[in-house]
Amino acid sequence: MLKIGDSLLLEPKYSLQPEKYKCKIHEITGNVFYIDYPINLDTNRTVFLTDGTQLKCTYIGTEGNVYIFDTEVLGRKKMELPFVQLRTPAEHQFVKIQRRQYVRIDAAVDVAVHPLNFEFRPFTAITADISAGGAAILVPKTTTIKPGSYINVWIVLPLKSGDIYYLKLKSKVIRIVEQEGSNFNKVSIQFSEISKGDRQLLIRFCFEKQLEMRNKGL
Repeated sequence: MLKIGDSLLLEPKYSLQPEKYKCKIHEITGNVFYIDYPINLDTNRTVFLTDGTQLKCTYIGTEGNVYIFDTEVLGRKKMELPFVQLRTPAEHQFVKIQRRQYVRIDAAVDVAVHPLNFEFRPFTAITADISAGGAAILVPKTTTIKPGSYINVWIVLPLKSGDIYYLKLKSKVIRIVEQEGSNFNKVSIQFSEISKGDRQLLIRFCFEKQLEMRNKGL
């Protein structure tokens, strides 16, 4: 199931402090695979993993599905660059996460909403919450958006590294929730067309926000 070039998110299974690392697969041989030295998402520094370290790994498969599996650091390998050797689990040990299980976080992210067929004027808004599968957007009540329709959503995604990504996602309007005493309705959307790379960025963003809220005691 794993492929060379896949991006992975790693998390120590037994750690007093929650940490997330990013890395990429560079080689697969038999029941082991090799990654570059991972980068801590919080500090943006290289992480040195000792042999025997137990890890939980998250990655996105070829069809955009998210999988989680447990692995272990087996050693190192020196080639053009130094790589970390990890154990590849048996196929039945990969756990598929359904889209509804994507972590949804409360976050105000800037978005621009465009119609597909000129049903309304494009407008800017913010999200009430977001996940790798969809979002809830605060939309002015004067805007005509109907459940079941499709829209293009530009999302401004700032990561902890300082990088800012602009994702253009075709989305389906799922439902509209009236907000009493407000000039805005909450519009729930599902990302209907999203690349593997964009999904990975959203998962990373949500993990970083989770970690940030946990460190603040929220």
